[in-house]
Amino acid sequence: MSFILMVAAAVHLPLLLMQLPLKSYDTNFHIFFASHYAQHWFDPWNPKWFAGFSQTTYPPLPQQWTAILSWVLGLNMAYMAVQFIGILLLVVGVYRFAELWVSPRAASYAALASVFIASEGFLVYTAGQLGTTVAAPIYLNALPFLFQWLRHGSWRSFLKAFVLLVTAAAAHHVTLIFGSVLFALPVIALAWMDGRENEDSDKVSMPALVVRVVSIALVTGAAIAVVLLPFWIGLIRYPVTQTPIPHPSRANFLLSPEHGINYFVVPYGALILALPFIVIRGGSIRRLRPLLFGFWATFLLGLGGTTPVAPVLLGRSFNVLTFERFSYWATLLCLPILGQVIVESLDRFRLKALIPIASLAAATCALAAAWSTYKPADAANFNVDSVALWLNRDGHDRYRYITLGFGSKLSRLAIQTNANSVDGESNSARMLPELTQFGGAALTSAKYFSKPGLDSLRAMLNHADRYGLKFVIVRDSYYDPLLYFAGWRQVDSLDDKTITIWSKDGVPPAVPMNAAEMPTHFQGLIWGTLPVGFSLLAMLVVLLPEKRLRPVHVEDAAYVREDLVSGGMVS
Repeated sequence: MSFILMVAAAVHLPLLLMQLPLKSYDTNFHIFFASHYAQHWFDPWNPKWFAGFSQTTYPPLPQQWTAILSWVLGLNMAYMAVQFIGILLLVVGVYRFAELWVSPRAASYAALASVFIASEGFLVYTAGQLGTTVAAPIYLNALPFLFQWLRHGSWRSFLKAFVLLVTAAAAHHVTLIFGSVLFALPVIALAWMDGRENEDSDKVSMPALVVRVVSIALVTGAAIAVVLLPFWIGLIRYPVTQTPIPHPSRANFLLSPEHGINYFVVPYGALILALPFIVIRGGSIRRLRPLLFGFWATFLLGLGGTTPVAPVLLGRSFNVLTFERFSYWATLLCLPILGQVIVESLDRFRLKALIPIASLAAATCALAAAWSTYKPADAANFNVDSVALWLNRDGHDRYRYITLGFGSKLSRLAIQTNANSVDGESNSARMLPELTQFGGAALTSAKYFSKPGLDSLRAMLNHADRYGLKFVIVRDSYYDPLLYFAGWRQVDSLDDKTITIWSKDGVPPAVPMNAAEMPTHFQGLIWGTLPVGFSLLAMLVVLLPEKRLRPVHVEDAAYVREDLVSGGMVS
């Protein structure tokens, strides 16, 4: 494990020190949330977007730790530090999870493979999904303790699994709702299989297993309900009823090859070549079949609209979710089987297998890391300092603004300016009707959502007086005719006229919105204490010693598979 962790540091630490994730789609969004926590820890109401919104619409743990570390490292490097911790936790989690299914040797190869998997690189360097890449490793580390509780009734394992599961839930809600189920079901099946096949003195009856599953589900569910109480209150009182926003991960990859490359070829990389071997090996070993089934179901969900599986199973949620995270979870689920395939290949072919496997792993990781440069989520690479300075001077920050053509730099600008905006990047947090009725995402990228995006922009411009919206900052001349005919005029320019500033006369200064969604002081207290508190508790609890009870399985040399033709056993 020490060697594998050093490999992870050698591969990913230089890329993080280069701050490569800053090019990704969501990184600046997470840093923006962290910047608010760094200044207003117990007040999740943020006035800088959407004329005011609650950050309780998104679980806080990774952003809160980014905020804590930012007091020493600064926001950018604090984000990189939290992401690096997630990468190291993934290595440990994959090894411990894989040990449930395969031998320690195969588990070590699975952990080594986790350093190079493309889906991790894609989420870190292109998608910037910090919540997913932190929550999933914590869940993986919780699953062995869950297994020990279900299989042996170990109360220390119950405590460790409970604390880690709650901590993971505080990191990401979608991973809680979907990923945790996809990971847990194969482990429950494995505990039942092992319990039936062991000696009489250590068998687990079905009633006992059900009681253990229900008990940890109820206790963990109750704790998650309390820790994320402000999130659930907001979700119940103000459900997301906006018009669905299109996302390319929901496309049919066969009909849209460009999206297929971005959301299938790049996240899986050379693992695509190993899929037949994973299916064959996982299906031929009885012990691995629950894991193979979990992988296959998650794999099909990750294909988005390519198959009817995701639309049918997820229903209305299909139009809300993005599906690159399902590909990530599918990759993690198949790593134990991949580790077994690698072990058997090396034992049989030795150097002839080692060279192509190592080359394909390196190429896969390189593709995922380079993709953010070759196909950046935000092609505009520019500095927003001059815009922030303009908004912060001469009383301009008494009014609200929007940007056009800024992409994810919208979040970076919001960190640096005192002025507030009616736009923002958190689709689930916005409540303004001009933003929720049309099916477009952030106004700054309105043209990329065709008519719905431009309709949303026109509605907001027409209601500028209502929100104190006086300035539109433009870095794309495409929008100039729309602004001109809507009654706006250009009043200034910045950065050699590459950025123009438009204004509307007669707009009153912005006033704070008296929004019903504003969290109470009690909710802010919960939000500022329980998520981080559980993460600190998890660090202490996992250090408690306990008897190591490994699952029953045979070692590499005796690993057997069923002969599907004769029904006999072959080595």
